[in-house]
Amino acid sequence: MKTFMAKKEEASRQWYLVDAEGQVVGRLASRIASVLRGKHKPVFTPHADTGDFVVVVNADKVRFTGNKLDKKVYYRHSGYMGGLKSTSARQMLKKKPEEVLRHAVRGMLPKNSLGRRQLKKLKIYAGAEHPHAAQQPQPLTWED
Repeated sequence: MKTFMAKKEEASRQWYLVDAEGQVVGRLASRIASVLRGKHKPVFTPHADTGDFVVVVNADKVRFTGNKLDKKVYYRHSGYMGGLKSTSARQMLKKKPEEVLRHAVRGMLPKNSLGRRQLKKLKIYAGAEHPHAAQQPQPLTWED
């Protein structure tokens, strides 16, 4: 008996729609990362991109638990001396609400070219509208 290894060309891609309104950022990000990787499929292969596309709407209405809205800090560096810049979660949610969720999902994907390819299948929108109606995304539901 041979072990089945899926190839990226053979993977069937689905489109899923997630409404992020009222969802906790970390829990939502872990569920999205699992779908992007394809871990919900029986043909999951760690080294192949077998995941699905995910469209997230209402990203500006996600929530943080505890005091994370004020105490969580996002850092970035320009590459120059003294170029470290920091932004609180409250400011980031106000300025770039899509980046809050994208940053959380990116941390849960592999840190290599496979993870970068999988992250491109994530489409995040701050409002309720999205331009992917032609792909007919199905609502993504979880058991809990």
